[in-house]
Amino acid sequence: MGLLTQMEDAVEHWEHTMINRVFRSDPVRLVDALRRECDDHAVVCSEHRILVPNAYDIELAHYVHQKLHRELGERDGRVGRALTDALARHAAEHGYEWAGPLTVHVAETRHRLANGRYRITSQALPHIGPDAFDTPA
Repeated sequence: MGLLTQMEDAVEHWEHTMINRVFRSDPVRLVDALRRECDDHAVVCSEHRILVPNAYDIELAHYVHQKLHRELGERDGRVGRALTDALARHAAEHGYEWAGPLTVHVAETRHRLANGRYRITSQALPHIGPDAFDTPA
């Protein structure tokens, strides 16, 4: 096993640990739902080019969002970064090409969610910046 493979395994282990800390009851389902959102909106442009959305919005139920802030702090983007990394690896494994810079935004919603915990939506936004989902202070 090469050094690069060991480092990738270590990062993946860290990512799963972080996501498990925040979403104890269903972390695998959240990451799987994010990957499925990517796969479901993939557009085959040619034999060697598959375009996928680059802007992902994860809405969390109030109690899940509050738990996240208690555990990680209000301005901590580690969960969003871990989810972004998981999605980037998934896209690389499938040879996907982003429609623009990859952004995963995690926020609270007061709306009723079908599964009671989260909802994921995506868009192809070629000119989105990493702070596009930030709300003004």
